[in-house]
Amino acid sequence: MQDLKITLVQSNLYWENIDENLKMFSQKISSIKEKADLIVLPEMFSTGFTMNNKPLAEKMNEKTFQWMQKLAKEKNCVLTGSIIIEENSNYFNRLIWMRTDGTFETYDKRHLFRYANEQDHYTAGNKKLIVELNGWKICPQICYDLRFPVWIRNRNKEYDILIFSANWPERRNYPREALLVARAIENQSYVIGVNRVGKDGGGINHSGDSVAINPQGEIICRAKPNEEIAMTVTLSYSELEEWRKKFPVWMDADRFTIQ
Repeated sequence: MQDLKITLVQSNLYWENIDENLKMFSQKISSIKEKADLIVLPEMFSTGFTMNNKPLAEKMNEKTFQWMQKLAKEKNCVLTGSIIIEENSNYFNRLIWMRTDGTFETYDKRHLFRYANEQDHYTAGNKKLIVELNGWKICPQICYDLRFPVWIRNRNKEYDILIFSANWPERRNYPREALLVARAIENQSYVIGVNRVGKDGGGINHSGDSVAINPQGEIICRAKPNEEIAMTVTLSYSELEEWRKKFPVWMDADRFTIQ
């Protein structure tokens, strides 16, 4: 199977300003020279991680959704990241997986960040998403989901890559990186962690520290902290399969069901 190229876009965000964020990301994405199969944006990339859901929420097939369709087609790659969606009077922190032909999948954040009272403003998802891209199986997740290994446990090689789109504060960066490494090791998969930089509307700083990690838990690509950058990493499927065959921990994983 062919290698997969993923571009991690580490960026500051305009607080609660959809138009400015879309304009900014249009410029950043258009300037990416290296061809990628997938471009990953931070959590709530069009607004920042805000609890001000009602005035900022969009319905599916509105402005940001249409923008994602346009950019995915222009760059001829999948584009993903989460935005605020209103549906049936509920609000979701929803990741959209937008393909080049305009078809898409969605994942609603399962674990809502209690420390910021996210559960009081958004509805939790209840379905894990696994998508396929060029033969690779990919499981996209959102920020706080990182802390819950049972939810994202890789059973019988369900996926090859875990992706975390985040707005993770700098002051908790140490556990973030430790958990990203742990998720790669325990699931024998690549892990991609994309995080924003800059201060949000509450004055909380984010250092980014976006990373790509191989199945052995080794960091193979890291963005400089506090720097706006789009970096592309190439993942090798043959190396992934070789490691799984050499060290088949996945065959001894415990069976369980999630209530």
